[in-house]
Amino acid sequence: MSKIVLVTGASRGIGRAIALKFAKPDHHVIVNYAGNKEKALSVKEEIESLGATSEVYQCNVSDMESVQEMFKHIKSEHTKIDVIVNNAGITRDTLLMRMKETDFNDVIDTNLKGVFNVIKSASRLVLKNPTAKIINVSSVVGVTGNPGQANYVASKAGVIGLTKTVAQEFGPKGITCNAVAPGFIVSDMTDELSDEIKEKILAQIPMKSFGDVEDIANAVEFLASDKARYINGQTLHVNGGMFMN
Repeated sequence: MSKIVLVTGASRGIGRAIALKFAKPDHHVIVNYAGNKEKALSVKEEIESLGATSEVYQCNVSDMESVQEMFKHIKSEHTKIDVIVNNAGITRDTLLMRMKETDFNDVIDTNLKGVFNVIKSASRLVLKNPTAKIINVSSVVGVTGNPGQANYVASKAGVIGLTKTVAQEFGPKGITCNAVAPGFIVSDMTDELSDEIKEKILAQIPMKSFGDVEDIANAVEFLASDKARYINGQTLHVNGGMFMN
């Protein structure tokens, strides 16, 4: 029987890399996306070219009703789910004193409430599988803070707290819930930074380089494997030493 994997926000960047990491012959990967169907279908094709089966599902994770519909579909097609990776996220950066309430709410709704929506909607299906794994993507700034990102920081700090609670509630059933906290990863976001800002960030990283999406995908793959069977409620920091716990 195939291992069923759901990755939210999987049409690009870290989400795409994570989805491709699970592209193995005995896996079925559900590619969730919010808006760009063309990119999502491209990821599906890549996954299938690597020997896995795949499907795409459009759903904004901030909308509980839409998330519940997604899981109705999953339940109609599959008797279980093995891995859930909550990766979907957005940014609306500006200093707190200039931040619009809508920008704060939108980021919290997607990055934090979205994780809640997915886990709650999946709970009955997940609890039937004592080897299921839930991995939530947080961020280094969720533990360090970051000027101009009050909304994003709050959402990612909340993800870490939510992860710990889910680990405690689901742990008795054998189900683990962990978080991965990326540092500065080469992405669309870092491409937009000026050379001056990049130099300032690199000065804070002992390894003197940005990470790659593969670094995050590898960490997620580990936490989803049997090798991480006894790891629960933890945050795995992947940041080149920028933050050391």
